Amino acid sequence: MLLELPSPLAVVCHDAGAANHVQAWLQADGDGTDCRVLVDGPAAQLWRQRHPPGRLVASTDEALDGAATLLSGTGWASDLEHDARRMARERGIRSIAVIDHWVNYAMRFERQGRNVLPDEIWVTDPDAADEARRCFPGVVVREQPNLYLQAQVAGIAPVAQAGPDLLVVLEPARSHWGRDTAGSGEFQALDYLGANLPALGLPGGAAVRLRPHPSDPPGKYDAWIAGHRGIGARLDESASLAEAISHCASVAGCESYALVVALAAGRRVVCTLPPWAPACRLPHAGLIHLSQLADPR
Repeated sequence: MLLELPSPLAVVCHDAGAANHVQAWLQADGDGTDCRVLVDGPAAQLWRQRHPPGRLVASTDEALDGAATLLSGTGWASDLEHDARRMARERGIRSIAVIDHWVNYAMRFERQGRNVLPDEIWVTDPDAADEARRCFPGVVVREQPNLYLQAQVAGIAPVAQAGPDLLVVLEPARSHWGRDTAGSGEFQALDYLGANLPALGLPGGAAVRLRPHPSDPPGKYDAWIAGHRGIGARLDESASLAEAISHCASVAGCESYALVVALAAGRRVVCTLPPWAPACRLPHAGLIHLSQLADPR
């Protein structure tokens, strides 16, 4: 599908979400797309795992030089993608941005009070398309096939082969939810899960496997794990998300895309957002909320 875009194609990604989609589309084209790739952060780690380094460039200028189209992610953890869209606009290069989730759409295109919208937005499901059209009525929105999700689900063992463990997929919350002394949101959700674990009715001896987000620094959850050995807490060391889900019949987290993958793979999926946090914004049916299990009133 990327072969249909005017080329050369500049690809600029930082966060893992959009990078996963872009890599799946490139692979579907047999890696025949004429492109130059600039990646940093979690996206760089993903690229090195799946592609030879030949297409990589070192700067946004190098990626955009002579490009006909820019395909960029829309992560929050860096200005890399935003700056690429700004430079593409200045140079008259067609710009396509990939939104890989269902939250914070407007914030993805704003830095220091300046909005830089692309010419086109790509999403991978109808709910995301509806939200993008609502937020950006003047921008073309296209729904593309979710090849990344398809590949992930294809690589996950059937739930009948999964063990009793609970996989906890983590992500930075970027908020204290009004409780500054309770730690960041991701740790508040972990504490809430630990305190209410019996409500999940896990089998005896089930371990709680923590899988950090690609943007998390090494060791971020070591202290929490050390303090919760009594509930079987340990770090998940699976080589991939598909492998991690394959081992576990249940998956928990806040709003991670990994929850969507687990739902599609037939797992029991639990949102761990505590009652004082904002409501979960994932639109998917079948999601169980720990707050309702812990306090069913």
